[in-house]
Amino acid sequence: MIRVLLADDETMIRAGVRAILATDPGIEVVAEAGDGHQAVELARLHRPDVALLDIRMPRLDGLGAAEELRRAAPGTAVVVLTTFSEDAYIERALGSGASGFLLKSGDPRELIAGVRAVAAGGAALSPVVARRVIDTLGGERLGRVADARDRLAPLTGREREVVALLAAGLSNQQIAERLHVVEATVKAHVSAVLGRLGLRNRVQLAVLAYEAGLVPGTDADADAGTDASDA
Repeated sequence: MIRVLLADDETMIRAGVRAILATDPGIEVVAEAGDGHQAVELARLHRPDVALLDIRMPRLDGLGAAEELRRAAPGTAVVVLTTFSEDAYIERALGSGASGFLLKSGDPRELIAGVRAVAAGGAALSPVVARRVIDTLGGERLGRVADARDRLAPLTGREREVVALLAAGLSNQQIAERLHVVEATVKAHVSAVLGRLGLRNRVQLAVLAYEAGLVPGTDADADAGTDASDA
């Protein structure tokens, strides 16, 4: 059972998200908060597997709560729920320690898949959000397509496979099954890549993978494969 903390200052939004999560018998909402401070306190009390945090909340916003949770409840993975009107928060959000960024207006199946992915140690980045992140940053932080590919060029072929699957939303276990390796090997690959590239978390790595075109369906994926390293 995946235990979820839901934080949003709008009661109706919380009710809607809770109703969506309730359709999955493997997910249970164990606590609800109306602001960031309350979310942190409830996370300390309930130790949920996943915290779904709205960005705009009173007293302490979702990004501040994500940063607090990283210290107060390091075992809780954070998914930030966002809207297109909150582009100004994106760069700060990338450093908040969140494991996922999903749209409130997105497909309900995407929300459930995202919760499951981060609970299993993966990242959840909606393709629409990924595109928005890239457009908003304007190439200043993660770089343009060519720069992103240059950063990923030193990776081995297997590391690139792991990064692409992570960015596509697969959990560590799912990646391991897909590549016919043990889960510990996947974790080791991800940790090594994060350290080598100087990235803080899996979401930054997922965004970089989207920018470089490693994920099928992105604008740059048509010729990204020509840059792959098989070392």
